[in-house]
Amino acid sequence: MEVTLPAPDELPTVLLELAVPHEDIDELVARRPGPQLWPLLERYTELLVQGMGDIDLPPPPPPLPDELGRYFPVYILLAALPHVRGYHRSRGIPPEVSWLTLADLGRNMARHRRRHGTGGLDLLPWLVWHFRGALYQLGRLQFQRARLNEVLGRAVAQAGLPCGPGDPALNIHIPGRFGPLSPGACDASLRAAAPFFARHFPQERYAVATCHSWLLDGQLAGYLPAQSNILAFQRRFRTVAVPQDHDDSEILRHVFVRVPDELDDLPRRTTLERAVVDHLRTGGHWYGVSGWLPL
Repeated sequence: MEVTLPAPDELPTVLLELAVPHEDIDELVARRPGPQLWPLLERYTELLVQGMGDIDLPPPPPPLPDELGRYFPVYILLAALPHVRGYHRSRGIPPEVSWLTLADLGRNMARHRRRHGTGGLDLLPWLVWHFRGALYQLGRLQFQRARLNEVLGRAVAQAGLPCGPGDPALNIHIPGRFGPLSPGACDASLRAAAPFFARHFPQERYAVATCHSWLLDGQLAGYLPAQSNILAFQRRFRTVAVPQDHDDSEILRHVFVRVPDELDDLPRRTTLERAVVDHLRTGGHWYGVSGWLPL
């Protein structure tokens, strides 16, 4: 398999197409791997793109050596870029959907800088889905080609739909920094999902979409106004009770980008920020909740 990277003079344009922050571009050009790192780049790129289009991940690669630094994961994705773009073309994916999907690289690099104060990327496992052709952003929401797990599959079957555990389903993800999670924007994304996947993946039949997120935690209804976008989003789903431990760090990372040493270190500018902090101060916890909806 041929592994290439954009030439130094071409790299800035490619990075901008992927929404990489301007602050990172000069450093990414300067750190572009030389011959001594090429065998390692080839190894990780091959692991990423093998089975391109599969909805199941290959075995996880070994951890990257610490001395490679915070930018090496970006070069792996850049080396995978021509392969996933070729896969998108083979499936007839519109270029605007392809680039919008892959631009999640830039969003997550901006998140790294907000969280750590430096450039880099620490979410390579998440972006593997995008760069293997398993996830697509259609407007406000992202849809990942996946399978129903045991719990959600049983719930869907009990509701009378012709599918169950192991059958195809679309996992919904909500990208940050992409405007309000308004009902109209969500309606447009959901309307687009079924015809998009029927057109480009006709061998797969998607009858349901699922979501697992802190956004579905019913406790938010005790803090947010009834007309809030988050509660409107919750009401779309039939939730499923799944025994689990709380994960306060998840909501903290999404709302505040970081997990603070003290709650007093967090801002209280919005209703959601105040809700998250006030609930934790009273000894409460936040949970990821699973839900599903018919397409």
